[in-house]
This record gives sequence, structure tokens and C-alpha cells, in this order.
Amino acid sequence: MTLFRPCIDLHQGQVKQIVGGSLNDNGAKTNFISEHGAAYYANLYREKDLTGGHVIALGPGNETAVLEALSHWPDGLQFGGGVNIDNAQRYLDAGAKQVIVTSWLFEDGELSWSRLAQLTAAIGRDKLILDLSCRRTDQGWFIATDRWQTITRTEINADNLAHLAQHCAEFLIHAADVEGLQAGIDEDLVALLGRHCSIPTTYAGGARSVEDLRRVEELSNGQIDLTIGSALDIFGGTGVSLQECLDWNKSRR
Repeated sequence: MTLFRPCIDLHQGQVKQIVGGSLNDNGAKTNFISEHGAAYYANLYREKDLTGGHVIALGPGNETAVLEALSHWPDGLQFGGGVNIDNAQRYLDAGAKQVIVTSWLFEDGELSWSRLAQLTAAIGRDKLILDLSCRRTDQGWFIATDRWQTITRTEINADNLAHLAQHCAEFLIHAADVEGLQAGIDEDLVALLGRHCSIPTTYAGGARSVEDLRRVEELSNGQIDLTIGSALDIFGGTGVSLQECLDWNKSRR
């Protein structure tokens, strides 16, 4: 069954919703900047018992906000953004339930299986989530690193998903091309993930209403969860309310 998963996206120390494909060293196109800090959302999710949520640091300047969020819900949130073998355990010790890793695992555009093995050995498979956020090309979907600006040579396909699943507890997959646009999910990607992901997987990108939860459930046969960001009322959106998402989850448990 498909569940709603919450998020806290941090950019320059603030909770924001951005257009994913626009993120670069100069900033990003922004849909929403919250008047509340990361701790507010961590407390909200804790009060609502919304599990499986992720905190993502988009670039530098977010460390204080990250630690605030993790401290307000210890063992209740996943964290990603600049995680590597040297700092992964520190974020776990700071309260992250699991850490989310992408860019550090890549060298010269290729996935480093040795780095992945090192990280899994260091923190344990159950503590590792692989961020396989991707961009669409004429040849298919390929993992994108460095704030989704660098398209690697690692494709999102059945073989790679099966192999990677042996090394982690979950996948998190943003469809960077539609992230923040509120123009609909990448249905083809969701269907592919539903067919080939053998571990818990969360998709993010383009969701605009509670109907997208139903659509993801249909396309993935209930195998894939959904994060809704910019369309959500707590992030200034008008497409769907947090209460609708809570009601959806309640109906599926």
C-alpha cells in the first residue's frame, strides 16, 4: 500500500520548496520559504506520528537547521545532503534514524561499488538509504548527483535496482525534472519503480493533489510511497492538505 511520506527541504538554512532542476551554486527557483524553522516541522511530524520522513540539506549552510530537526524527533527522521563515510555516524548519533547518500558514492560519473561496500560495512545496511534521484534522457532515467546537476552513467533499471537493494534499507528517488513543478508525477518512472524495487521506496516529484497518492498506488501496485512538497498546505500549497495525507495514511494502515 502506498503511504504519504513527509519532508523537510533545507536551502541556505531555511525550510523551502524549490524547483529541483533549477538548483545550482547561485541559488534556485523557489516556490516557498517558510516562516518556521526545521524544528517546527520535525515537531509537527512527531505530533502526527508521521514516520519515514526525510530531511534534505540542499547545499551548504544548513547544518544548524539539520541538527535542530534531528534533535526534535530523535530516530524519527532520515537525513541526506553531503553525507559520506566520515560524517554518516555523526548524523546517526545526532538523531537520524537513517542517512541518505548519493554524491559521495560516485567517482567520475560512475557508481563506486567499493565505496558503497565500505559505507554499508561502517554503519550497517539497515541505516543506509540510497538516494537514486534521477533525470530523464533519451536512453532512460539516470542517477543525478551534485544537487541534480550532474547526470551520471548509472541507469535506473531492473538490474541496478536489484543489485543496489542488497546494500541498503530503502531507496529515495526524486524525479528532478518535475520536482517542484506541481505538474504531475512522472508516471512512467513510478511504474518502473513499482515493477523493480524490492525494498521500501519513496518517490518525489510533481505531486499536486491527494489523487496522486491514488495514482502512485495504482501504477506501482502499492509498492511505492509518495512525498508531496510544494502542493502541500504546510508549504504554502493549495493542492492538498496535510490532513488529507494523514487521512490517506490512516485508511491504508
